Amino acid sequence: MAGSDDKTARFAGSAVGALLAETCTLPTDVVKVRLQVQQNGTSGPRYAGFSDCFRQIARSEGPTALWKGLTPALVRQVSYTSLSLVIYEPIRDFYMRSLGGAGAGDKPTYVQRLLAGGTAGALAISVFNPAEVVKTQVQTHREGHLRMRDVIARVWAKDGLAGFWAGVKPNVARTFLVNAAELGTYDEAKTRLVPYTGEGLLSHVGASGCAGFTSACVSTPADVVKTRLMNAAGGEQQYRGMLHAGSRILMDEGPAALYKGFTPICVRKLVWCAVFFVTYERIREGYNVRYP
Repeated sequence: MAGSDDKTARFAGSAVGALLAETCTLPTDVVKVRLQVQQNGTSGPRYAGFSDCFRQIARSEGPTALWKGLTPALVRQVSYTSLSLVIYEPIRDFYMRSLGGAGAGDKPTYVQRLLAGGTAGALAISVFNPAEVVKTQVQTHREGHLRMRDVIARVWAKDGLAGFWAGVKPNVARTFLVNAAELGTYDEAKTRLVPYTGEGLLSHVGASGCAGFTSACVSTPADVVKTRLMNAAGGEQQYRGMLHAGSRILMDEGPAALYKGFTPICVRKLVWCAVFFVTYERIREGYNVRYP
């Protein structure tokens, strides 16, 4: 990632990249959310796993159900990702100046990149949490089509403005981990790959793969807690907060429950990061060439 002041290029590249990546990978996100909200009952879980959940949704609700929540997902992802990418490099440079200890060639260290990515993501998602609440409830709805405005009206009537920030703490925690892994790891991996592969498609795809896998590994437990809390907004509250939700899931369902939906998360992250970062780099480079 260049250090030039090219905010418009970063905004444009991240907006288009997020739109394409989110649209391509939303079915895996729908499957992930369904797996995370299901709890073991007397008859066992509704879905046996990633493939079974995918097939059941397509068969019982129709193929278009795999794109449930597309509108709030795009609103959330495009807005949050664009803001994250615009503020990432200034935050990274701030950490570099404040913490010192620059790496080789007076470049940011991996830790500084991780902190910058996490901070940028946490700040951005705290603003756009309402879109995530709406998206989660639309995706978990199995009977027919649930409109965004119906979710908004229900949450507002039951919990008021605060309801739209349901699950914000685990969401910020999760997003800190996701963005630290994605932006920080991508930035670091690309820096290390470029001397061997050159600045181009190979280094971008390789770095995005490292970022996607790392992100899935570190963020899934917080993602499970966040999904449970957001799904309850405007309805009966099963958990008192982030720590209570995490402890209850662990005690009632076992440690593996905190990694529910890991397969679709990992698949989604690998594809999402590849589509996003390749698109982002191409648009950013093209914009800066055209408007130097």
